[in-house]
Amino acid sequence: MNPLLLYLLLLKATLTTFSGLASLPVLREDLVVNRHAVTDEQLNVAIVVTRTTPGPVGLYVVSVGYFAGGIPGAIAGWAAMVTPALLIIPLVHYMGRRAESARARGVLQAVVLSSAGLLWSAALPIAQGTITTPVSFAILIASLAVMATRKIESLWVILASAAAQLAATSFGLVSGL
Repeated sequence: MNPLLLYLLLLKATLTTFSGLASLPVLREDLVVNRHAVTDEQLNVAIVVTRTTPGPVGLYVVSVGYFAGGIPGAIAGWAAMVTPALLIIPLVHYMGRRAESARARGVLQAVVLSSAGLLWSAALPIAQGTITTPVSFAILIASLAVMATRKIESLWVILASAAAQLAATSFGLVSGL
């Protein structure tokens, strides 16, 4: 994929969303559904790599860029990830004390809620492709229950899920994937 086009698509996703994984639905629509530049599986891998390594959550954009365009794509992903941060500095300076107003807080709350909805809308198609056995469905339910009821790092949930799948495969509950 052309690195400039990839940068612009990744930039669109990072500029139109306000937190790390909130760009997922935009990226999925552009790169998986419309352009077939990456697969849902590659998108999953990019998210897992980011969630299991140190660094910002939005770093998965670099991995997505790599899957779509190799090293030039990763560079495009990095550039798309840092561009909004560089653009926000003047905006933060301008907002200053205005951010304490009820209107500004209301707008920020609406953005957070819409980002949560966007995350759910992107997560469902990805999950559908990976829930192929009763064991994978049980892992999904257990992961959701733990994350909803406990304050635990997502890394531990990911590692526990991987261990559960490995154990299920080892004991013959599911065939090798």
